[in-house]
Amino acid sequence: MMNRAESGMKTYTIIGGVNGTGKSSLTGVLKTQTTDLGVIIDVDKITAQLGGSAMEGGKVALERLNDCLRKGVSFTQETTLSGRRVELTASKAKGEGYYIRLFYVGLDTPEECLARIENRVRRGGHNIREEDVQRRFAGRWEAVSKILPYCDEAHFFDNDNGFVEVAEYVNGELITKGEKLPAWVKELQAFLIGRGAML
Repeated sequence: MMNRAESGMKTYTIIGGVNGTGKSSLTGVLKTQTTDLGVIIDVDKITAQLGGSAMEGGKVALERLNDCLRKGVSFTQETTLSGRRVELTASKAKGEGYYIRLFYVGLDTPEECLARIENRVRRGGHNIREEDVQRRFAGRWEAVSKILPYCDEAHFFDNDNGFVEVAEYVNGELITKGEKLPAWVKELQAFLIGRGAML
């Protein structure tokens, strides 16, 4: 993986995926492979530290994002990509000369996400409401498609059994990797092709 910290380039790294796909675990893996993640901002972790208030967690996360942009330092955001906040941050970062990259983690079904969240809760981790997970799962490709135009690079990982890179977004096209493609990658590919036809 290219390390941009040494080149002095400021980087905005987006770790995206529906709740329960393994974003924090992927962040942990990336931390062992690169030193340019900068300040790591995880709204779920912040919310849990503040006693579970999503509104307060979101407010603190936003303050940290804006602080990084103001100081011109590299930062990493773990996010479900839902809502407009990430798109607005990406637009601002692009205007400030940031290199933007997306690492997206996927699973085939919302049930897999929910099972992993349940397992996390049993180990003392934070919970997410089922209706929120279902809603984010249903809108995940729409959310991804809004972020991709800002990205200088984008990598997609399947987390069915450990992180396996299954696709990369290059020059407006999703390039798949490996012979065995998860169903969600095929869905994303079809969505982006359809979206391209609508533009």
